[in-house]
Amino acid sequence: MNRIFGYGNKKTHDQMLQESGAAMDQAQQGLQHRLSQLDTQIAQINFQLQALQKKMKGMKSSVGQRPLRAQALKLLNKRKQLEQMRDSIDAQSWSMTQAQMTSDNLKNTMVTVNALKSTNKALKAQYGKIDIDKLQDMQDEMMDLIDQGEELQQVLATNFVGNDIEDIDEGELDAELEALADEDLTAMMANDIGEGEGTEVPSYLAGTVPKFIDEDADSEQVLESAQ
Repeated sequence: MNRIFGYGNKKTHDQMLQESGAAMDQAQQGLQHRLSQLDTQIAQINFQLQALQKKMKGMKSSVGQRPLRAQALKLLNKRKQLEQMRDSIDAQSWSMTQAQMTSDNLKNTMVTVNALKSTNKALKAQYGKIDIDKLQDMQDEMMDLIDQGEELQQVLATNFVGNDIEDIDEGELDAELEALADEDLTAMMANDIGEGEGTEVPSYLAGTVPKFIDEDADSEQVLESAQ
């Protein structure tokens, strides 16, 4: 629709930047094309000058060199003019490049600004939904619950510690220590350790033959005589 009816009397900044960027691109392409043509013409003149130089070196007479030198002089003047034109167009191309870089930087700046605006708007919408007073009330309730939990833990610990247990005085402590001193704890520990752990002498170390070995009468006599 914009191509048919145009943008109207007022153009936006984005539209102006797009148009200026397209115009600079087109102008830059034209300048680069012109520079390429001038480089080609200068290269051709240099080639012609090299050919004239070879011819003049082959001539011993200065009279024969005069027309060649005049032709070389014309070519040099032409090359100088072409080089001046090339320098001028190159300067224009560099100016266009700087302008295009400035335009690109401006585009990037506008994109960044728009992004910041959108982010700022989204953050305002999100933070606007948060009620600071309600948040503070919720934090106060959390602190109250934490205090109640600590009080409950203290109450439970108090009920379990020292319940139905009478305090032991110094006299009872001395009596218990004296009773323990009178008992032979070393013998009791030895008896406890020895019980059920095979303290008796094994049957294979005794003087008699174990009952689980079947021997005839002669063998028993030999064993008795050996003992």
